[in-house]
Amino acid sequence: MLLADARALCPQLDAVPADPAGDLAFLEKLALWAQRWGPWSALDPPDGLLVDITGVAHLFGGEEHLLRDVASAFTARGLTVRAALAPTAGAAWALAHYGPPAAILAPENDPLRQLGDLPVAALRLDDDVLTVLHRLGIKRLNELAGVSGAGQNDPRKEAAARDALRRRFRNHRSPAAHPLLRLDQLLGRVPEPLLPVIAQVMPLVQRRLMEPIRHRDLLDRVLEDLTLDMVRELEARGHGARRLEMALWRVDGEVLWRRIELAAATREASHITRLFAARLDDVEAGFGIEAVQLRASWTESLALSQADLDAAAQQHGTSLAAFVDRLSVRLGPKAITRPVLRASHVPERAQGWQPPLDPLPLQQDALPFHTRPLKLLDRAEPIAVLYASPDGYPQRFRWRGQVREVVRVEGPERLAPEWWRERSTARLRDYYRIEDDGGRRYWIYRQGIAGDGRGGVPDWFLHGLYA
Repeated sequence: MLLADARALCPQLDAVPADPAGDLAFLEKLALWAQRWGPWSALDPPDGLLVDITGVAHLFGGEEHLLRDVASAFTARGLTVRAALAPTAGAAWALAHYGPPAAILAPENDPLRQLGDLPVAALRLDDDVLTVLHRLGIKRLNELAGVSGAGQNDPRKEAAARDALRRRFRNHRSPAAHPLLRLDQLLGRVPEPLLPVIAQVMPLVQRRLMEPIRHRDLLDRVLEDLTLDMVRELEARGHGARRLEMALWRVDGEVLWRRIELAAATREASHITRLFAARLDDVEAGFGIEAVQLRASWTESLALSQADLDAAAQQHGTSLAAFVDRLSVRLGPKAITRPVLRASHVPERAQGWQPPLDPLPLQQDALPFHTRPLKLLDRAEPIAVLYASPDGYPQRFRWRGQVREVVRVEGPERLAPEWWRERSTARLRDYYRIEDDGGRRYWIYRQGIAGDGRGGVPDWFLHGLYA
């Protein structure tokens, strides 16, 4: 219900803004922490975890003791948990959400005998699929198994029953919309691929100084040593840094942070040192800095060997990436962009902007445009055409308070609207290249045609200027 309606029923209601990204990040950290019970774990958004405990239960004294350890560990951290053990991920999910607390499904037991009384919602199905199953009178897993023919001795009857149920949901594509697929995954007949959560160790180097430092030259020397250590760490991983963060611990306990982002992955120590040097001019050491830490929070794969020309350019700081990095440090991380062509015949959509070193989009065949001005206005400005000839050519118009006489006209260039992204009532555009009595040239267009049934009198706009 709406928040206003809920507060009308309960004035004491506390509303907290949702944070899906923060919840997912917390769930990922929780998945890594949960690997204390198994070699790998996977996410089950929005609030579930799957942990593989194959061959691990005996280390905790058995499966019952493992579940008790799970419950106590989560409770100690202020979290409520419902845990279950089963041979398949689907069966474990069903027991954890709809089964008794701390349920265990032994591999030798018949899954339908223990899970048959659970609702069909235990199959992780979409709401619309559950609605269809309820209308068919199928509310329990054993009822769905009976309709699908599971457990029957006659394979032909089972196949016929499954085909009849499969045709009911043939238009659905996702696994959460296929009751038979989910049932087979629960029973272990069909494998269910899971994506494990793998911990990414962040490259980190640090220096704990014997005595606090206060002078800039000493700080630069520490920075050079840390940069060389970071380069060796990245080279061992076959990575290059895209984002580096430096933390400086002062004697009074305050931590100063400086961060740089690179246009391309690099392991060039001199380039990194040069960029950080520009960020340390405003550092207030106070009573001294006693520890310095450098970490690479964003890395990318980078080959161990580079071409001679590129290596020489990196060494002398003349490469394009080094140039972009210097400008970004001075002007800001989003101040440097590059224009790219877009596959659109509409002028305002034929160009876009992207980061300077991102790969260019696939080039389409060049559209046969007429001559267009190099300067387009950010937004086409309306003009008042004071007189137009019967064939549609403007003879005189007013723009920005001045009346201009038209002496030459060329056109029109007719552009149809993009029907796949505009409404059906969008009007055609007729573009004209015109020149006034002062020699100035303009690019104007008439939006719409008289009597086209998509509006009233056509409007005129000025869209660009010729040099």
